[in-house]
Amino acid sequence: PNVTFTESTAIEPATLAATPRAPWFDPFTATSSVKSEPRDLARQRWSTTGAVRHHAVARSVEQPTTYTAVVRVATFNLHAGVDGWGRPTNAVDHAASLDADVLVLPEIWRGDDGTDLFDDLRARLAMVGLFVPLARAERITSGRGGARWQPRFAHVTGEHGLYFTEHRSLSAVQRKRRTSVVNVESGTWGIGLLTRLPLVHVRTEPLQRLPRERVRRAVIVADLFLDERAFTVLALHGAHLSHGSFRQYRRVREIVEELGSPRPLILAGDFNSWRPPLRIFLPGWHSLVRARTWPASHPHSQIDHIFGRGPWRQLGGGASDGGSDHRALFADVSLG
Repeated sequence: PNVTFTESTAIEPATLAATPRAPWFDPFTATSSVKSEPRDLARQRWSTTGAVRHHAVARSVEQPTTYTAVVRVATFNLHAGVDGWGRPTNAVDHAASLDADVLVLPEIWRGDDGTDLFDDLRARLAMVGLFVPLARAERITSGRGGARWQPRFAHVTGEHGLYFTEHRSLSAVQRKRRTSVVNVESGTWGIGLLTRLPLVHVRTEPLQRLPRERVRRAVIVADLFLDERAFTVLALHGAHLSHGSFRQYRRVREIVEELGSPRPLILAGDFNSWRPPLRIFLPGWHSLVRARTWPASHPHSQIDHIFGRGPWRQLGGGASDGGSDHRALFADVSLG
């Protein structure tokens, strides 16, 4: 089907390439808190036909093997490819290694004259999608710091890797640090969605910017096809609970209601919230993967989520440390 872009940000549709894929495997089993189905059973095998995996189930000796397409959905907060000190990380390479069919990318970076992480991943993975700009910012790539991923009190005094001044002023600590660094890159910080599945239509739904926020928020709504069945993916990067994110999630509920379609849905991204509050703010969704994602070095909480509505079947998933302050989260699912 033809691809339609609504409110796109100078993103040109590209041809969806069917790239060769290695036999399916899970490189993150050690970090996964979700048990995949046993792979050594005779009734299960995996193949790689086209752009999606296929799960084979032999129903009986007399009946032929049937195949169900499996899609891998992943979300990974890239933190613009730098840590809280302004040191480059391997987050982009890790995002590429997830082998996702649908990839949600909060905090992705597009430099004015330098690094464009969205175009990099789009080209490397032969995907199509949409980038939504949410803030103008400065990115540091020559920072120095300690063993920690960011300064100890970064949540109070501000970090040293990204500087946002569009809506709020820098802290005194940040202003002092900012004057002493080199390799400062101006650019746009936002959220992206990429896919190798047939993409029919994608659009942006803005969310209310909260007073304490340094950035705007938005939801990407993408209509896709899997095994000739339509489904919709919603990608977001939510505000913190302390900033009043429940107001934004109220708008997310309205967006879902406005879809007015019984088709299967997936809602994925960095929610900056635990599951229990989200059950209240976003009723009617079920988790497609459960794994701790924050902080990446020693995760104690899951604040990144992949939720589903409709006949989604969970086949496996987990989380992996890829250089950001969040762990990457992935889920392998099929439509029942």
